[in-house]
Amino acid sequence: MPDPTRTDPADQARAGGALRDPVLWLATGCGVGWIGGAPGTWGSLVAIPLALLLRMGGLGVYWAGFALSVAVGIPLTGIAARRLGLSDPPMIVWDEMAGQLLTLGFAPMGLLNWSVGFLLFRFFDILKPGPIRWVDRKVQGGWGIMADDLAAGLIAGLFLYLFVSIYQVIS
Repeated sequence: MPDPTRTDPADQARAGGALRDPVLWLATGCGVGWIGGAPGTWGSLVAIPLALLLRMGGLGVYWAGFALSVAVGIPLTGIAARRLGLSDPPMIVWDEMAGQLLTLGFAPMGLLNWSVGFLLFRFFDILKPGPIRWVDRKVQGGWGIMADDLAAGLIAGLFLYLFVSIYQVIS
């Protein structure tokens, strides 16, 4: 448990029971964003069972769930960031969850497809090449928190689609 006398807003929020706040609980992926080390990776992993559940309902349900994650995520992440006193707190992982959902939507369910999708999304989300970096730096608030991960999800999804297409041809 962090020292409640520290001045870091994220540590204060955690020490003060942030997970009892429904906004912070959701924005942190039901608390996985508080896991140390790589919160974005944990958030991306949480998206996989969610993607599986949505996909079981068919593509319409899947894309509706993704759209809902974006529509809810923009205000949710903005409010959570303000409550934490940070512009893009690492413990907010709703954006990674939405970006991962976007990536996985580009390929049929399957261990290989979705493993590659997971790795591609994490690659683009962490490195933030070109347009992803621009979005990350220029867009602010809840939309900014979400936008760079959605850009990473889109680019990773296009690469995943290419991978699946090539793999089907050569196998």
